[in-house]
Amino acid sequence: MKPLDLWAHELRRAGPAALAGAPALVLLMALLAILGARLGSRESTTAFMLAGALEWVIPLITGMAAASSLGRDQAVELQLTLPVGYRSTVLRRLAVMAGWTGLCAAAGSAVLAVGGWWGLVPDAPGGPAVQLTWLAPALWLAALGLLASAAFRSTVAATTTVAFVWVIELMFPGPLQASLPSRLLYLFATTRGMVPDDWTANRVVLLCSALPLVAAAWFLLGDAERVLGGETE
Repeated sequence: MKPLDLWAHELRRAGPAALAGAPALVLLMALLAILGARLGSRESTTAFMLAGALEWVIPLITGMAAASSLGRDQAVELQLTLPVGYRSTVLRRLAVMAGWTGLCAAAGSAVLAVGGWWGLVPDAPGGPAVQLTWLAPALWLAALGLLASAAFRSTVAATTTVAFVWVIELMFPGPLQASLPSRLLYLFATTRGMVPDDWTANRVVLLCSALPLVAAAWFLLGDAERVLGGETE
C-alpha cells in the first residue's frame, strides 16, 4: 500500500463513531456561542463553558482514542510479520485520530476567537499560544492512554486509567495546585485556575512530559511476546 493509502485506511478503520465526537462538540460550541451572543447575558459564563469544552472534552476524546488504539487489532500475529513495524502502525493510527481531533479543536478555537469569547476567559493567553489550552492536555492524555494500553493490554483498563486521571484533575484543582510539581502537570490550568506566572510553564511541562510516556509505550510495543499476549480483561 502507498503511504497515503495507509493513512486513509487508518482513518476508515477508526469508524464513524470514533470520528463523530469531536465535530459534534464543535457544532455544539457554535450553537452555544450563537445563543450566548443573542442573549447577551452572563457572557463570562458562556465563555467559561466554551473554553471548558475545548480544555476538558477534547483531551478526553483524544485520550480515550489512544487508550483503545490497541484493542481493535484482530490479527496482531500477521501485523508483526509485515515490513511496516507494528509500533509504526499504532503511532500512525494514533496520529490520524489526534490529527482529526486537533483539526476540530482548532475550528472550535476559531469559534471562540471570532465571537470574542477568548477575551472573556480570565487566564486565556493571547495569540497562537491560546491553542495550547487544548493541545497540551490532549497530547498528554493521549500519551497516557497509549502507555496504559501498551502496559495493561486491556482497553477497559486503559480507558479507565484515562477517565480516572481526567476526573481527579477536574474535580480537585485546589489540592493539585497546592505544590509546584503537581501544578505544572495540571491539565486544566486555563479554566480551573492557575498561578498566572505558571501557565506557560505548565503547558510546556505537559508537552515535554508526554514524550517519556510515548517512549515507554514504544518500548513496551516492541516486546512481541507481550503484544502477542492479546487483550486481557
